[in-house]
Amino acid sequence: MGISKYIKIIGRGKEGARALSREDSADLFGQVLDGSVTDLEIGGFCLAMRIKGETPEEMAGFLDATHQRLQHIPASNQPIVVLPTYNGARKLPVLTPLLALLLAREGAAVLVHGTPTESSRVFTSEVLEALDIPAQTAMKSIASGEVVFTPTELLCPALKRLLDVRRAVGLRNPAHSLVKIMNPCLGKALVVSSYTHPEYALSMGQTFELVKANAL
Repeated sequence: MGISKYIKIIGRGKEGARALSREDSADLFGQVLDGSVTDLEIGGFCLAMRIKGETPEEMAGFLDATHQRLQHIPASNQPIVVLPTYNGARKLPVLTPLLALLLAREGAAVLVHGTPTESSRVFTSEVLEALDIPAQTAMKSIASGEVVFTPTELLCPALKRLLDVRRAVGLRNPAHSLVKIMNPCLGKALVVSSYTHPEYALSMGQTFELVKANAL
């Protein structure tokens, strides 16, 4: 096992690196999530992908591996609206809780999932806590008109650890894009995603098409 063979492909710089297939991407990411590789390999993977950038096929493979390891939200009697929330805010208001509450007021079942990824921002989880919507400690079904916040570490502890690599190296990695497009729900769901740079809109849309997601 090991992912050195993949790092050799993706780690040759912006011009020399090649993209991985969906199957190889799933194998690589699965090994990372399973903890079967060293911290040095994980650092090499994160930095190589940060320089090269992820293709839609690679993201689809990363999603395949993640979904096999997620603790899923039980199916509801109606589609669940999924609101990933990972960026937080430095100066402007955090509006994701408002969106969640407005959707619930209209009768939607709403899942908000996320985790703080930096120390200098205000995050949705903090606002929801102040609104008496605490983080879940176990998986549960979501009723119509209800907002539930599920922390990433409950959905997949290994994914939370990968997100935390940013605190050590100061750079995002594929996990930060993946969590914005993953659907942790069984049954019907609609993922309402977001992006910070225009180029992400195209790649995220292509990934959603590859995995046949219901998403905005």
